[in-house]
Amino acid sequence: MIALSPTQQRTMPFARRQFLQSGAAAAVVAFLGEGCALPRAADGRLGFTPVPATLHDGVTVPPEYEAQVLYPWGAPTGIASSMPTFSPDASNSAADQAVQAGMHHDGMHFFALDGRTDRGLLVMNHEYTDERLLHAQGMTPWTEEKTRKSLHAMGVSVIEVELTNGGWRQVLPSRYARRVHGATAMRIAGPAAGTPLMRTAANPGGDRVFGTFGNCAMGVTPWGTYLSCEENFHGYFGGPKEAAPRATPAQRRYGTVSGSQWLDYWRFDERFDLSKHPNEAHRFGWVIEIDPFDPGSMPVKRTALGRKRQESATCTQTRDGRLAVYMGDDSAFEYIYKFVSRDKVHPGNGAAARAANRNLLDEGTLYVARYDADGRGQWLELRHGRNGVDAASGFADQAEVLIHARLAGDVVGATKMDRPEWIAVHPESGEVYVTLTHNTQRGAPGKPAADAANPRANNLFGGILRWSESGQDAASTTFTWDHFALAGDPQWPGADTRYPSADADTFGHPDGLRFDSGGLLWIQTDMAGPAIGKGPMAALGNNQMLCADPASGRIKRFLVGPNGCEITGCTVTPDRRSLFVNIQHPGETREDGSGTANSAWPDGTVAGSARPRSATVAVRRRDGGIVGS
Repeated sequence: MIALSPTQQRTMPFARRQFLQSGAAAAVVAFLGEGCALPRAADGRLGFTPVPATLHDGVTVPPEYEAQVLYPWGAPTGIASSMPTFSPDASNSAADQAVQAGMHHDGMHFFALDGRTDRGLLVMNHEYTDERLLHAQGMTPWTEEKTRKSLHAMGVSVIEVELTNGGWRQVLPSRYARRVHGATAMRIAGPAAGTPLMRTAANPGGDRVFGTFGNCAMGVTPWGTYLSCEENFHGYFGGPKEAAPRATPAQRRYGTVSGSQWLDYWRFDERFDLSKHPNEAHRFGWVIEIDPFDPGSMPVKRTALGRKRQESATCTQTRDGRLAVYMGDDSAFEYIYKFVSRDKVHPGNGAAARAANRNLLDEGTLYVARYDADGRGQWLELRHGRNGVDAASGFADQAEVLIHARLAGDVVGATKMDRPEWIAVHPESGEVYVTLTHNTQRGAPGKPAADAANPRANNLFGGILRWSESGQDAASTTFTWDHFALAGDPQWPGADTRYPSADADTFGHPDGLRFDSGGLLWIQTDMAGPAIGKGPMAALGNNQMLCADPASGRIKRFLVGPNGCEITGCTVTPDRRSLFVNIQHPGETREDGSGTANSAWPDGTVAGSARPRSATVAVRRRDGGIVGS
């Protein structure tokens, strides 16, 4: 293992000052939804009072700020024809759930309406379900109605919101309101569409599919569409255990093995039975493009971006005007990817631009990253007939390369990472940051050893790695990299933490990551519910959101969530005066197997007094100032 000193980690690859003085920064355009790159503002960066690590069962923000709950699970989405309210006993039907907020809010973006900062569309993912909370009678017995309700509780919400004198509120009804869920009709596009591995009995053409689930991180295109990422899709496919020996190496690598499913969807929806329809699982694990401004449009699964447990689809433009999309694969020892489009982006973000760019994500080149020990790296092309990716290595054509992108990454020698999560691009320098949440299998018997990019065996805490593309061009196939932070409690034996400044607030298991248009980096954490407040996580409190200034290296804790939750999904309005953040699965605890929630947030104050509900929270400075100041 090659270990770099803290000084080397901070200074090795980046010549940021020379870059900004060179004028090359003008060529870097990062699409964050807040618009495009803006100059750094003298706005009292990180001037807020940091909040302490705490196990308080509520949302804690600095005293200069206020937080407001908006759009909890079960709230009506705002579709005029049907707006059922939430039943506290979870007796809402599957049909109700199809037009209500889904469970476990995740990645999210604010799309301004008519250029306004006080009215827009919030588009958010709903990652997975907790069946014990979703159904009035819990999981037993499992039924067809519960299968339908569970599928309806995942996917994506599009809601309209506006800022009033009393704070942010949801606009009900709204002509934009929409739910995309596990039974929504979708189109399959790109090189894998229509190919043999995508064809099923129900869809012989291999170009249509019902549904999306496991929706975790996200991305936003410069033309104003939303990219939702299908992460842990594998757990919903299964079937009779006796069919397990039929699993192929690819099925085992992706976890789509009969008998290993989380839920028995297959008993009531045959398409989830791998023993009967093995190709159905190939139709999940993609990046999905959704037009939030057209509720009648059909979502599209973009196969050119590769199939994986998709985490993040962060967009930026190359020097010559093409689109680059950065993606992670959120599993231990999986890879980081980049897609570069063949064609240039048509400018604008209105309806005309969305029409002009409607096929842009279907043609291009998919790469996977190799991080070398000397601080340099290379993007390795995943194209049939190159780099050993061919029939001899098990790939009949490019469609199979994309469907089995993980296996193609193995062939070309990509670097096996410590669970790549969210990816963010700095709006000025173009530096790319990725969270590597943790990996306790690193260095275990039979598992990959620590390396320069993943320097800690038994990686308890995770960290943030960053790189700079050669020539500050996202189309480049080489880059330099370093560690922005190796997270964790510095007092824990053997933690080997490395923060970019001596006074950085500590954190563990970094997950969500988002730059705002002013260059502040918002970091969110996801320590597992049973681990919170115990052992190596004892000093870190509940999951939190921190704000970092990469220029100074300062990191300050901005928000701490209620018991058991993950903090995820972050978006800032164009004027940077409102921030939206998601509180996912409050009350999560599974340590004793009882399924008893340890929180009743946001409806109750005592655990057990109400069903905990994931929800969006709107955060503003009390004086109306810029968030992060």
